[in-house]
Amino acid sequence: MEMETELFETSEMLAVFLASTPVLSESWRLCSHANATAPGGFIVNQIGDVGYIAFSGIQVISGLNPNGNNLVLLNGTSSGLSFSPREVDDSEEPPMVHSGFLHIFHSIYNNPCFQNQISMLMQNSKSLIVTGHSVGGATASLATLWLLSYLQSLSSSFSVLCITFGSPLLGNESLSKTILRERWGGKFCHVVLKNDIVPRLLFAPLDSIATQLNHILQFWHLSMTPQYGHLVSGLSSEEKTEFYHYILNHTAAYAAQKDGSKRCSYWPFGSYLFFSGEGAVCIENATSVIQMLYLMFTTGSANSCIDDHLKYGDVAAKVSQLLLMRRSFTQGILPESGYEAGISLAIEASGIAPQDTVVNPARECLKMAKQMGRKPNLNSASLAIGLAKVTPYRAQIEWYKETCDNSEDQMGYYDSFKLRGASKKDSQVNMNRFKLAVFWNNVIRMLETNQLPHDFHRRAKWVNASQFYKLLVEPLDIAEYYRTGMHKTKGHYLTHGRERRYEIFDRWWRGREDVSEDNNSRTRFASLTQDSCFWARVEMAKEWMQNAKGETDPHKLAPLWESMNRFELYASQLVEKKEVSKDVVAKNSSYSLWLEEWKEFKSQLLQIPGRL
Repeated sequence: MEMETELFETSEMLAVFLASTPVLSESWRLCSHANATAPGGFIVNQIGDVGYIAFSGIQVISGLNPNGNNLVLLNGTSSGLSFSPREVDDSEEPPMVHSGFLHIFHSIYNNPCFQNQISMLMQNSKSLIVTGHSVGGATASLATLWLLSYLQSLSSSFSVLCITFGSPLLGNESLSKTILRERWGGKFCHVVLKNDIVPRLLFAPLDSIATQLNHILQFWHLSMTPQYGHLVSGLSSEEKTEFYHYILNHTAAYAAQKDGSKRCSYWPFGSYLFFSGEGAVCIENATSVIQMLYLMFTTGSANSCIDDHLKYGDVAAKVSQLLLMRRSFTQGILPESGYEAGISLAIEASGIAPQDTVVNPARECLKMAKQMGRKPNLNSASLAIGLAKVTPYRAQIEWYKETCDNSEDQMGYYDSFKLRGASKKDSQVNMNRFKLAVFWNNVIRMLETNQLPHDFHRRAKWVNASQFYKLLVEPLDIAEYYRTGMHKTKGHYLTHGRERRYEIFDRWWRGREDVSEDNNSRTRFASLTQDSCFWARVEMAKEWMQNAKGETDPHKLAPLWESMNRFELYASQLVEKKEVSKDVVAKNSSYSLWLEEWKEFKSQLLQIPGRL
């Protein structure tokens, strides 16, 4: 039975913690100051050991395309923003962001003053808070992503936190997933008032109501100015109402899609701190954030959805009082468990009244947020148990390798398995190979279907376990591939036979956090050859040798000669560094036999003038 825990541990209590510090109020003060004194720019400040940079919400958004979603690739810009998520499959959409927001950040980034100010803040501070209101919040998120990617390249532990107020959505779902995979989700806190329309605005395509398009674009551009209230008041009540329901309906359409059949072009990331007149709720799961954006929005009106965008100063001024006040349960009914108590407190804090028609959907949304946040970790724990259960299969293969390497025939691990007979021992090892493949394929499937934590591939336990599995078992897969003649029908292993799981594990290993290498030279051969595809390279070299011996045309012989020379150099370096297992240098291994044959062939060939 699934364990119940108090929901407020990850929602309202986090909001209360933020409220108990001056971070929110100070961030808003600087946002307001930036809006008033630095339109189109930013301001910096330092309080003790904490540096602040606030981006103005008064920006000119250029290049909007009313016939498209305005998403552009995040990579390939000159703004220092670049993501190369090596663990993402090639079929996945790349991280993309709103072109207008990226253009704003790009113009600020290229200002020498910006980078100088950031550099000074980082030199004089222990941590940095990046903040912004409205479009300034989207700019702050991009600046934070730039800082995080820059600090990651330096392996720096400098702390960065982004706090936005009423920020529009920034990018696509792939951006959200990339941020989670990089373990940056906790670096972003988006403060959203209950009925603020701007965080919901990009759920709606701007081209589907031509009669109101000009008014919507007017709202989008003019809402970032100090005269916002006056300008928007130019819209009639009917136009405001139509605008509100247009955004509400599109938000509802995406909130209702729990099966993923309809995906929004824009996707939330980080933590969302939803404020109402009754308190606040903090939600991290992106799907639940979308649903909560809809459910809280339904309790508003055409006027409140516009007015709320300018009321963050009021919230910041009384946030501590608002969140630290004593609460009572609805209608005096005491919940049956701590879990239900957390749900009730969160519903009350969201400002959704008991008589509201969305109170039950909101309750289910909050429950789902908790369950979706906990389930991946429970699945990860179950997989850890599964890993322990398949460890005996791996241990039997290790024992098999040891016996092969110490065998009197001196063929070693790879060749012994490739030339194996029908013994019970050989059959058991082959069966264990299949069982381990099933386990690891299931791990990949669960990760790719979002059943595991997004940073699963960064956890040392699984990175190291997958690497050890790859080094131990892939040589057996290569041996089986050439034993059964698959290379004759499909082509060589490296280009046509390698299982996808090994390519994924390569990316996990390259992307591991601790990449420090031991500078001390090895004094003995490695327990496992560090290039898991080494034997596939040997098989290719054997084919080159066979082709070279029968080749009389010097022009065709030259590339074969060059390929074998390169392989000899590569292999000799591995052997010299002792990065191969002792089965590689066994007297009768495929590599040792090829090396003898190559040296003899090379000696003979060099004695024939004009052959090369």
